[in-house]
Amino acid sequence: MAEAEERKRVLVVGGSGYLGQHLLAALGSAADRLDVAFTHHSPAPPQPLLDALPSVRAFRADLRSGDGFEAISASFGQPHVVVNCAAVSVPRACEMDPAAAMATNVPSSLVNWLLSFGNEDSLLIHLSTDQVYEGVKSFYKEEDETLPVNMYGKSKVAAEKFIVEKCSNYAILRSSIIYGPQTISPVAKSLPIQWMDSVLLQGQHVEFFNDEFRCPVYVKDMVAVILSLAKKWLSDGKKVQVLLNVGGPDRVSRLQMAESVAAVRGYNHSIIKSVSASSVNRGVASPSDISMDITKLTQLLSIKPISFQDGVRATLDAEASS
Repeated sequence: MAEAEERKRVLVVGGSGYLGQHLLAALGSAADRLDVAFTHHSPAPPQPLLDALPSVRAFRADLRSGDGFEAISASFGQPHVVVNCAAVSVPRACEMDPAAAMATNVPSSLVNWLLSFGNEDSLLIHLSTDQVYEGVKSFYKEEDETLPVNMYGKSKVAAEKFIVEKCSNYAILRSSIIYGPQTISPVAKSLPIQWMDSVLLQGQHVEFFNDEFRCPVYVKDMVAVILSLAKKWLSDGKKVQVLLNVGGPDRVSRLQMAESVAAVRGYNHSIIKSVSASSVNRGVASPSDISMDITKLTQLLSIKPISFQDGVRATLDAEASS
């Protein structure tokens, strides 16, 4: 009898976070063909996540020290695909403790662990950010210079450089704001659309910035991009060295985001107040326009992210039915 083909192993680092959980939920549906595991930093993995995805395995790992990776080698094995979603992603937190931001956001222990297997069988899909760009023009392309204005962006540029130097197979995804429905095990951080919905629902005047622009991406589109890259690698194993902007098709300000939420929900637009970002001190520099050109993404993967308005509608519909 022919030997059964080896099952492919996928490891999601930072799997208990927002994107990580959405990704695990999608991977869980392919559990008959894939072995899926995730790492978490907290003492225990979120129970609702384990209950919802019984075939997915959880490992505690510390990205800064590398503690926990050997246990993954021993009982799960070398992963064919690693998706790194773990990061200190609050810009203010990075500004207050640059050393911690660098230690977590540059995945040196993770990469060194992958290199320790001594072959080229692993693909690292790494989440970077639109904040690597300076923010002085619209629709940045991948080859534009990276000149981050804050520590978060700087730590992410350092991570990109490290991965490009060390890894033989990688996909670096410069992601914009990721939005969408809440996760299986609700995350502590505030979700942008849900937050806007809750403040607008109260009917009080709320101020939103009119002069900072991003290309927010719907979480399921982000997941589709990751799965598409992973699938291609698992099926053909051809060398992958790719850097992609991953945003939605619309360049929007916080003000326009709030207006979209109001339009979908039928709130009174007059409660939305337009203000300049420079009028508020957030304790951290913020780039003013880091909208991204996603031509390369749509051409390479044939994925067309949904419009911001449709994403807002899908998010609020999902919240209403949960």
